[in-house]
Parts: sequence; C-alpha cells; structure tokens
Amino acid sequence: MPKTPTTSAATSKKFNYTVHKRPSAPFYRKVLGGIFATCFALTYLVTLPYILLSIYVLWDYFVRSALPGWMIWTTVPFMISTIVPTQHSPFFVKHVVDSMIDYFEFSEIRETSDEELLEFFGKGRTAILAAQPHGVVSFTGMCSGSFCIDEFRKIKTAAASVVTSVPILKHVMGIFGLIDASKKSIVRHMKKGGAAGSIVIYIGGIAELFKSSRKEERLYLSKRKGFIKLALTTGSDILPLYLLGNTHSLTVVKSGPLAAISRKMGVSITYFWGWKNLPIPRPDKLVYVRGRLLGMPKIEEPTQEDIDFWHKKYCDEVERIFETYKGACPGYENKKFYID
Repeated sequence: MPKTPTTSAATSKKFNYTVHKRPSAPFYRKVLGGIFATCFALTYLVTLPYILLSIYVLWDYFVRSALPGWMIWTTVPFMISTIVPTQHSPFFVKHVVDSMIDYFEFSEIRETSDEELLEFFGKGRTAILAAQPHGVVSFTGMCSGSFCIDEFRKIKTAAASVVTSVPILKHVMGIFGLIDASKKSIVRHMKKGGAAGSIVIYIGGIAELFKSSRKEERLYLSKRKGFIKLALTTGSDILPLYLLGNTHSLTVVKSGPLAAISRKMGVSITYFWGWKNLPIPRPDKLVYVRGRLLGMPKIEEPTQEDIDFWHKKYCDEVERIFETYKGACPGYENKKFYID
C-alpha cells in the first residue's frame, strides 16, 4: 500500500504554499510504475500501426482470404474498442496509476489549497485549470489525477478529437475523463458548475510538444487567447497549473513526416525516446505546481482590450510560477523560459 503523503509549509515572497509528497517507496512499486508509464507511452506509438494492420486483416478475411484464419482474432481489440464507448475510471486512476507517483518521485506544490478550491467549487463556480507544458505524454497530469482527493477526480480534461475518438487510444486515455476540446463541447460541460463542470485545458496543445527541450522551456501561448475569452464569457476563473518535468520524461523527433502529421492530428504519433534511448519514460522527478486563481470577472461581451489584459496577467503568472519553483525539479535549475 502507498504511504501517507507528507506535507510541509513554506513562504515564497508574498505567496504561501504547501509541498505534498510521499516517502520513498519499495523498489517493486517503482518498477510497476515504470511499466504503467511505458504502457501509456507505447499506446501512442503502436495504436496507428495496429489499426492499419487490423483493417488490412479484416479486408483480407472478407475479400481475399490469403492470410491464416487465426489472424482475424488479432483484430478483436480493435473491433471492441470501435464499438464500445469510453469510460472515465476514477478508481483505476486512483489505485493503479498510483504506482507512477513512486516511479517519478512525484510531488505537488500548492499555492491554492484543497480547502480553498473546495470552497470555490462549493459556490457552484467553475474553473479552467490551465495546464502547461504538454509533453509527449502528460505524466505530471496523470500522477496528479491519482494523487488528488476524490472530488477533484471529477474534473474532466479537454483533448483533441483524435484522442477521444480513435479506437484503443480513446479507451487507454479515456480512463482519465476526457471530453472533446471543441468550444461547443467545453461550454456545454461547464454549465454543470462546480468541480464537475470545471475542466483542464492544455493551453499549448500538441504544438508545444515540438518546441521544448531539456535545455529550454518554450510555451506556445502568445497567440492562445481563446481560453481567456471563454473564462470571461462564462464567468469562470482560471487556475494556472505548471507541470515541471513533463518535457524531460521523453524526447520527441521534431521533424519529418510523422512530426508533421502529429501537428495536424493534434496527437503525438512520431517516435520518441527516454531511458537508455528506449521508448521508456525517464524516471526523472515530476513536480505539479498549482498557482492562484486569477480572480477573473464575468464579461458577457469582452473587448479585445479585456482579453489582452487577462492574457498578459496569465502569462506573467505562468512565468512567475516557473521561475519561483523550477529549482524543485532537478535539471530545471538553469533551464531558460520562453513564451512563443
């Protein structure tokens, strides 16, 4: 069983914050966490080839019959995943993904406490949890989904339509609770109010994946203002989340046809590598930083000036969070920060 998290309090300039982490775990839990993390990563590599192979086998079975008959059974997962809808599984996230916390030595820094957020949600307010950077796979976000209290596991994540609709991929990632990232879908979801109507949005999306490296942190943010307008028009607040370590776990091929297709589809299908140059995530430390709510007003018809004002405030806050806490994540001490 995982050990109880430890908590320490500290002060940084005018902000109070708490640090939450677990004591060192047994070796077997780290191995188990590494296996699960690798499975999630490999899903992005093998899904497309497997789907293409399944389509070919089905075509051959019904049209040509040249392949051995037993190969039709290899398409069963594909056919089931095509028909069966995805299922949000907080239980799986809490109890199975949990071992990844130990593999990555995951910890959280919270400028906004759980109690403050519960009070906020209790008033029926919704929040856009603005997460950056994306990374090949958001292991920091995954670990937080397992580490957090049950109420916060109700919060859904906006994802590209390819992630929510492609067989296999939609079921593997769907356990975290995904909804389509279209504006119509998000607005409809936010009408629920409270934690159930709040949503995690990866602001930079897949475009951010191809910008960062182990030496530079580049956020695709300067032109991303739609989430600001969405918050203003719906009366939601924005809670900045910084996911330290997300860009260190895996390194991605940034050029070539697969990279171009990845940008177009909004999901990584290009090759990546980590530990020992294998597609295994590096066991580098991950730190989830929860900032402060921006305190945004409701403006039904915001002007461009309104949007630019709050966008700048968000950008300044994200940079402050990075510069304040980057020392908590080994390898980030000298990392340069840019907003593109």
